[in-house]
Amino acid sequence: MANAKKNLEELKNHIQQDEEIESHIFGTYETKILGKESVRNGVLVATGKRIIFYAKKMFGYDMEVFPYSNISSIEVGKELMGHKISFFASGNKVTVKWINSKNIMEFVSIVRDRIGKKEQSSTAATKDTIPEKNQTKKIKELKELLDIGAITTEEFETKKKQLLDMI
Repeated sequence: MANAKKNLEELKNHIQQDEEIESHIFGTYETKILGKESVRNGVLVATGKRIIFYAKKMFGYDMEVFPYSNISSIEVGKELMGHKISFFASGNKVTVKWINSKNIMEFVSIVRDRIGKKEQSSTAATKDTIPEKNQTKKIKELKELLDIGAITTEEFETKKKQLLDMI
């Protein structure tokens, strides 16, 4: 059984080149293997594309991938032995327990912001979604200016076209 640092180093060999680890926690993953309950100690990471559970074993590894588009919710709690995270992905409940990381809320926040969204690289996430929201807000502000007579219809249409071309 490897520690968090060793698991992270090994995981880097299995992620895509444009993918970077944004947050991670180390804990115990509860799962079923061949119909039997099983636990694996490993690292749960959040990237711009997905959540990955990775557990280094003596002669190999276990890895499970959860795209954000397949995750419907995430829960966090604290128990006697540490924090616990559960999330629902494609109808399955995934639980990682005995987490003693200080960055658990950062991890949960990253996942909550991406739940239900399509896979994208970390840099594409900020480039694609933020400008579109800003452009929509600017168009609404322009419409208000048009409604109160501060700008003409022609000015409104010209500026709106410029903003929509930026998206």
